[in-house]
Amino acid sequence: MSDKKVILKVRNLTKEFKIRAQKFGEQPQILHALTDVSVDIYEGETLGIIGESGCGKSTFGKCLVQLHKATAGSVEYDGRNIFELKKEDLKNLKRDIQMVFQDPFSSLDPRMTAGKLVEEPMIVHKVVTDKAERSRKALELLQTVGLDVQHVHRYPHEFSGGQRQRINVARALALNPKLIVCDEPVSALDVSIQAQVLNLFNQLQKEYNLTYVFISHDLSVIKHISDRIAIMYLGRIVELCDANSIYENPLHPYTQALLSAIPPESPFEKRERIVLSGEIPSPIGEQKGCPLAKRCPKCMERCKTDAPQLKDVGDGHHVACFLFDDK
Repeated sequence: MSDKKVILKVRNLTKEFKIRAQKFGEQPQILHALTDVSVDIYEGETLGIIGESGCGKSTFGKCLVQLHKATAGSVEYDGRNIFELKKEDLKNLKRDIQMVFQDPFSSLDPRMTAGKLVEEPMIVHKVVTDKAERSRKALELLQTVGLDVQHVHRYPHEFSGGQRQRINVARALALNPKLIVCDEPVSALDVSIQAQVLNLFNQLQKEYNLTYVFISHDLSVIKHISDRIAIMYLGRIVELCDANSIYENPLHPYTQALLSAIPPESPFEKRERIVLSGEIPSPIGEQKGCPLAKRCPKCMERCKTDAPQLKDVGDGHHVACFLFDDK
């Protein structure tokens, strides 16, 4: 990937939320949603982000599109830190970086037809000012995502879940973006529809040279669509490498446990299930040591006090674990 252009450079991205005190006089507590996340996203690739619920993957995506204001760190796009952009520059940035949300129904205005929903971003950003040209462009985008002229004047409640998500994708494409953050875009869909929408994402990527940050909790979905995969645990990236390597040679104890939960393809295949016992640590309050230390079967003494940094252990395979400190 080193020969490819870096489209987004994320450095030490941190997001903390203040939790209101339960009792009068108590200090508010801090929830650490993201801690020191650093990653390069390359032009034209799909970077898959996976982890269990509450690991910070959706927060990561929302920080990239400025729906959450980061507590610390930087996200560099086109040579500029997006967190320092002023009003007009920020508006222009949002044309280049779009998002497709998890729930295809709640992210669509029920009072607007499919055609008007796709036209709306063009009106807001004044990219197509002629009304007839805007309608033509909206129809063209709906056809691109597999809908047709018969769908233009229908409202969101008249569509299936898969069709609604196609409208969301058409909306995201309306501003001709360079990068799309996809936050669990198929998790609310039936399995048969999931495959259709994933194939649509692949097709559009080739056609428009799109870059995806694809967030999911589904290991099979991530494997199908990703070029590289980042494994997140408790607000940190613990492993990052190309999609095949993560499945063939997982290095981090958490990744190994995660992948051991995938059912074998054959009922006769025997696979050892790695169960992480112990209490899942809380993201609230002081964070000390490796986040997996209390559950890790390979935990060392230093894991309880120091947090390992993500490092390259060869061939672009990055892992945050003290077991690989001498490599």
